[in-house]
Amino acid sequence: MTVWDTVVGQPAVVAELRAAVADPTAMTHAWLFTGPPGSGRSVAARAFAAALQCPDGGDGTCHACRTALAGTHADVQTVVPEGLSIGVAEVRELVRIAGRAPSQGRWQVVLVEDADRMTEQASNTVLKMLEEPPSRTVFLLCAPSLHPDDVPVTIRSRCRVVGLRTPPVDAVADVLVRRDGIDPALAAWSAAAAGGHVGRARHLAQDEEARLARKAVLDVPLSLVSLAACLNAADDLVGAAKEESDRTSAELDGAETEAVKQSLGVGARGPGVAAATRGAGQLKELEKRQKSRATRLGRDSLDRALVDLAALYRDALVLAAHREAGDADPPTLNHPDRRADADELGRRIGAEGALRRIDAVLACRVALEQNVKPQIAVEALTVALRLPG
Repeated sequence: MTVWDTVVGQPAVVAELRAAVADPTAMTHAWLFTGPPGSGRSVAARAFAAALQCPDGGDGTCHACRTALAGTHADVQTVVPEGLSIGVAEVRELVRIAGRAPSQGRWQVVLVEDADRMTEQASNTVLKMLEEPPSRTVFLLCAPSLHPDDVPVTIRSRCRVVGLRTPPVDAVADVLVRRDGIDPALAAWSAAAAGGHVGRARHLAQDEEARLARKAVLDVPLSLVSLAACLNAADDLVGAAKEESDRTSAELDGAETEAVKQSLGVGARGPGVAAATRGAGQLKELEKRQKSRATRLGRDSLDRALVDLAALYRDALVLAAHREAGDADPPTLNHPDRRADADELGRRIGAEGALRRIDAVLACRVALEQNVKPQIAVEALTVALRLPG
């Protein structure tokens, strides 16, 4: 298996990146990978980083490929934001490393996932490096789109843009069967339910709790028959997101805290006591990062639920519009397994009502990104989604 086999349903992108690897004299020093969630922009960037270090252009079997994909290659520096943003201190350290000559590979590669989370100061720091890049350094930035809210125009203008699209459902199902050994029927259902998002499709296929959580979210629209039902639904949505965040955080936080305590000698006697005392600040900083990560995990979980809701209302809109137009061709749905629910919604709220509710879901997502408390934002949303009497 080559490194390119991890990039699902993107043949044009793979061809472009292969050509760049094959001609190092024409290498661009900065690349911007864009695409919707699930398109595989960070996966493509990692595969490209591995291919740049591989003597054979990404065979997937050599030491350079394996370490680059695993995130342990000495000349591939990766930033994966766990908190709400990527700060200037983190980027300055990255830029300092980027200025070094490669120690093992052919290039010093700097990969920033979710570059849209960089603060203004962090973006300005990256911009300065892009204006005068070291000769053997390649920057790989990943962002959802080219919108100035995601990537400043000054950075975008200095990058070669690689646009990815949502992979076809059939391609996602195929990779689940071929690479992960998932039953074909379950793989097909998961790929369709995930809307072409490879990571989420795998999660749905392998985790029954994830399937039940999705079902609970998609049960919400038809349950909103009263104000009490709206408030209860908001409680359930926010509570489920918090439970998922707490569960994931507990798995990550414990191991991290224990590792830091051991490195500081917490609980030691003699000389170790002084070192542990001096390291109290490091533990506080770790707790701060963990709290920020928990907030981000909760937001991401809630956002996935909102995306599923918006997709169901989109299905209701499409079905209502087809019915009004008398179109006999079956439309393509985001949630084909919930066609009956979408059809019922379309009958009860109509195309215009579905469109208003999609706008309400999108407004809730914006409110959450602007730090409105989740409970308040989601309660306002469910009230706006309430079914007509």
